[in-house]
Amino acid sequence: MMRDLNTTSRRTARSTESAVHALGDDEGAATAEYVVATMAAVSLAGLLVMLLRGDAVKEILMDLVRTALSFAG
Repeated sequence: MMRDLNTTSRRTARSTESAVHALGDDEGAATAEYVVATMAAVSLAGLLVMLLRGDAVKEILMDLVRTALSFAG
């Protein structure tokens, strides 16, 4: 009985150790995070470019600049 318990305990320890080793490998995780962040930034930039090309936005920005220049001079 004791021998079976020791064998089972060793097998459990080995399988736990190999599972921890397999899950603990974070190599490349930082690179993947940079890729996700870069893609989000590029998507946001593309959206802003599309918005700023619209006539309504151009008119709002021109009004803002005119107002700022009228206060300055």
